[in-house]
Amino acid sequence: MTITNDIAVRRVQDATPLIDATDLPPAQHFINGSFEAGRASELITIVDPSTAEIIAHSPAGTVEDVDQAVAAAVAARAEWAQLVPKARSEVLHRIADRLAENADLLVRLESANTGKPFAVSQEDVDGTVDTFRFMAGALRATTTMAAGDYAENHLSVILREPLGVVGVITPWNYPLLMAAWKIAPILAAGNTLVIKPSEQTPLTTLKLAELVADLLPPGVLNVVTGYGPVVGARLAAHPAIDMIALTGSVNSGRAVARSAADTLKRVHLELGGKAPVVIFEDADLKAAAASLRVASFWNSGQECGAACRVLVHESVAAKFVDQLVAEVAGIVVGEPGAGDDVEIGPLVSEAHFNRVMGYLDRARQRGVRAAIGGGAIEGRGYFVAPTVLVDVPDGDECTRAEIFGPVVTVETFADAGEAVRRANDVPLGLSASVWTENARRSHNIASQLDAGTVWVNSHLVLANEVPWGGFKGSGYGRDLSIYALDDYRCVSRFLRRVG
Repeated sequence: MTITNDIAVRRVQDATPLIDATDLPPAQHFINGSFEAGRASELITIVDPSTAEIIAHSPAGTVEDVDQAVAAAVAARAEWAQLVPKARSEVLHRIADRLAENADLLVRLESANTGKPFAVSQEDVDGTVDTFRFMAGALRATTTMAAGDYAENHLSVILREPLGVVGVITPWNYPLLMAAWKIAPILAAGNTLVIKPSEQTPLTTLKLAELVADLLPPGVLNVVTGYGPVVGARLAAHPAIDMIALTGSVNSGRAVARSAADTLKRVHLELGGKAPVVIFEDADLKAAAASLRVASFWNSGQECGAACRVLVHESVAAKFVDQLVAEVAGIVVGEPGAGDDVEIGPLVSEAHFNRVMGYLDRARQRGVRAAIGGGAIEGRGYFVAPTVLVDVPDGDECTRAEIFGPVVTVETFADAGEAVRRANDVPLGLSASVWTENARRSHNIASQLDAGTVWVNSHLVLANEVPWGGFKGSGYGRDLSIYALDDYRCVSRFLRRVG
């Protein structure tokens, strides 16, 4: 393993821990409005990735735990679905208020569990609150096809109705925010749910359930912690679940879709990305480099929309690399709480740290050069230096696989046709960006890129009003916006004979 010695991790000088025992949610499942110990005695160890120290435990859920939670959701669904939009909206607003009131606690929990700098966790909490507020408003302003006499002598009425019970599986990179992206529209649409957070990062999802327990009828929101092959698989296969929604890896998405097929339940998948950043010769290189300092390395690059694959015109490549390396050299790496200027923290776990290091080691063996970074940072925790890889051949593993760490690759292209071909020559299609001062070119190239979101002269800018989701191996279905709300409803029609 390569160790990078020219960068140090900013450490917390104050010995006061981020969280104490009173901040932690109970180490139990949340089922039918209260915490339940679960059937098995096995506990999952939860580690602070900044220090590799154990901070908590959570139960390893069983099939029986899932069945109990699903039964609670089934029992609660009729009452919740029958609430008028105004009533559900008011509940979602109260949830948003409760989370905002406990923002500091949620920030500290998220940072302790994931290693995120406080600035990243704060943005996650702010986004979580806004997600609930947006859906609270959106559910009261939905539209549908007008009733009318579309069949002779019959009045057709089109309804948007809840699906029923939704199973949810969320990832470790944004535990609280991804939970909100699912929970808010699912509840807004009138469904009940059972959610399985990542076994590595369940704390803020459990804390959310604890904080809002008195705001929701029992059984509407249920949380079962545990491993994917047990809890996740049972959710995907359960005959009483009407839809399974997952944010996670491509392999996880395949497994869920296969299991869901047996019961013909709906599937909503938000999977990985390998976002190309296409920089033309007329681009503002300084602005692009400054933007990628954030867009490539936010959350330590553990971001499915990260600007991780740069394709830059050969005439300006050397200049751009110099500017990008200068930006990356100024990134402050540190533990959460080590200063407001800390920009990136550790990777989430030892297993993921080893995975990212494997990509870097193999790239080095193939002759790929690190213009900066390229290895682990010495000391405790799972820190990898912010890295820019150059001299990267077309089609190399590091340009095609989702590394999911603080790693950016830089390739060159000669013309627009080559740029588009190579940008699209990956199995994923979540997001991309185009950098040019030519307005016609920006629209033309953006329309040719196989990605659910394409930014022009920016990257990784999101809003609750606009949808998020991908093409190809990045999955299907949309998070955020009114489109997410529609994903969790079904359209029905009844005809009444008239005349």
